[in-house]
Amino acid sequence: MDVEDPEPWHIGVIGGSGLSAGIDLDDEQEIEVASPFGEPSGMVRTGRLAGVRFTFLARHGAGHPIPPNEVNYRANIDALKRCGVTDILAVSAVGSLREDIAPGSFIAVDQLIDRTTSRCSSFFGSGFVGHVSLADPTCPRMSALVASAAQEAGAVVHEGGCYVAIEGPQFSTRAESRLYRQWNADVIGMTAMPEARLAREAELPYALLGMVTDWDCWREAQSGVEVSEVLAVMAENAILARDAVRAMAAGLPDEREQSPIDTALDLAIVTDPGAFDQDILTKLDAVAGRYLSR
Repeated sequence: MDVEDPEPWHIGVIGGSGLSAGIDLDDEQEIEVASPFGEPSGMVRTGRLAGVRFTFLARHGAGHPIPPNEVNYRANIDALKRCGVTDILAVSAVGSLREDIAPGSFIAVDQLIDRTTSRCSSFFGSGFVGHVSLADPTCPRMSALVASAAQEAGAVVHEGGCYVAIEGPQFSTRAESRLYRQWNADVIGMTAMPEARLAREAELPYALLGMVTDWDCWREAQSGVEVSEVLAVMAENAILARDAVRAMAAGLPDEREQSPIDTALDLAIVTDPGAFDQDILTKLDAVAGRYLSR
């Protein structure tokens, strides 16, 4: 997808296929985007919402055939970058690790703990080494915008919280769930990492709106997490999530002020240009295009 005229905002939304399907877009197109990092989860759906360009990508594919540990996160982020996205909003189900974060509520996450083990977590490697800063893995501006939008839509929203990302596809053991509580994690999920890491490498501000679907399994008197219960709460929250996206579109400032994340690679690349591997550079034409064209 070629982007001829850059727009102030172009929001990429990564979520379930139901999230996109319930939102009507003006000038809608469905486009297949090729990535040198393999197959994205599916086609992107792009169009305008309240005059703002939005591009949706279903993280698990249409009909949810892809488990969290097999999502091609690199291809997904690369595809959105190729579409001209300026910022990313991730929407996903999470389990609660705190009594005060109840199922049915939402959380705008600001910290992440990565417990995934088998996923490609970087676009970079031998021949192009980069170390982006990830101290604050989500974008404060985007997080504030989506939290405000979700509140306007009528959701109970927790602003800030720590998300622990596990490998999956199984849910946690009770011992693990209690350990994560000791780590001061607030919610648990399976998709935020390496998604957030890759978004930062692609110089895309990233916000995560979590839909709290369950208590995880740390409560002594409660049974473990059941998919049927998660899906039931997700169905109830889907309308609020769609309304939050609409409210966010309507509430975006006319002008998009530059974010420090827009130039995250300027202080991250350590390989001397004379030692760049040309094969890697070819793959990074979108992800690191701004940096390489300086």
